[in-house]
Amino acid sequence: MTRAARVLGTLLVTGLAVAYILWKVDVGEALSTIADADLRWFFLSAGIMLVTVLPMAWRWRWLLGAHGIHDRLPWLVRAYLVSYAAGQILPTSIGGDAMRIFETSRRHPGRGGPVAGSVLLERALGGAATLALGAVGLALALGRYDVGAYLWVEAAFVVATIVLAVVLFSRSLRPLLARLAPLLRPLRLDRPVRAVYEAIHSYRATPRLLVGVFALTLAVQAVRVLAIWAAAEAVGIDLSVRVFYVMGPLFFLVLLVPFTLNGFAVREAFFISFLGNLGVPSDQAFAAGFLFFLVTILLSLPGLVILGWENLRRG
Repeated sequence: MTRAARVLGTLLVTGLAVAYILWKVDVGEALSTIADADLRWFFLSAGIMLVTVLPMAWRWRWLLGAHGIHDRLPWLVRAYLVSYAAGQILPTSIGGDAMRIFETSRRHPGRGGPVAGSVLLERALGGAATLALGAVGLALALGRYDVGAYLWVEAAFVVATIVLAVVLFSRSLRPLLARLAPLLRPLRLDRPVRAVYEAIHSYRATPRLLVGVFALTLAVQAVRVLAIWAAAEAVGIDLSVRVFYVMGPLFFLVLLVPFTLNGFAVREAFFISFLGNLGVPSDQAFAAGFLFFLVTILLSLPGLVILGWENLRRG
């Protein structure tokens, strides 16, 4: 896909999401709801997101260690915080991952393939753990909430995850993938793609590590769902926590796909659509989604401070 096509696609999705929001929401009422938000719930949401950075950095350290790349946990936490800052101007979580790969590869010259492989596998396992949590949430929702449409979303992600796992870890597919390598040579991507693939494929030999990372990710995602619940409580949406264990995993999966910069408008549209099916007014649902956006902005501030301080020291 060309750069122009990607930009056009992003603008189209953004425009559709904004149009949907304006159709559903009374902007004045939504702004009033945001202004009256309970800051205690808001800061609880932000605190939950910030605290979970530590176990996420820990799991990344495990994956790096499997390739003999050893780094201090404080620096890995710092890399995560900086990646959140980068994610505010780059497409959702993908931009943050690119920042982590870039900075860590500079710290470990010649190990770009394993570094990129660890980050991408961490993201893939995060998606798999989110799917598992989503399956539990949907099972809890059956007979209580109308989630029929979201079953198809979950099913699509399940199929994509299975296909990705087969491509990355199947030995029988290696000869076929090798035949595709010449197609990447004109773009000078054959060597870096091969290095990343080999780095990820090598984790096949460490099943206990993969299970451990998956379990830790599942626990982290379960805690992070509470941040969405707290953001909704901040604007007066009083629903059972169970609802957010249905909504949260689907929301995290949607944000994995770089539809727009930092999930702009797509996040709020998702809140309106999902919570609207449960009888929540669109103005209130939009306010919850926007408040969660402010949580991500707050989460990026430590990374911005770190970058500013490092640049001042270099100067």
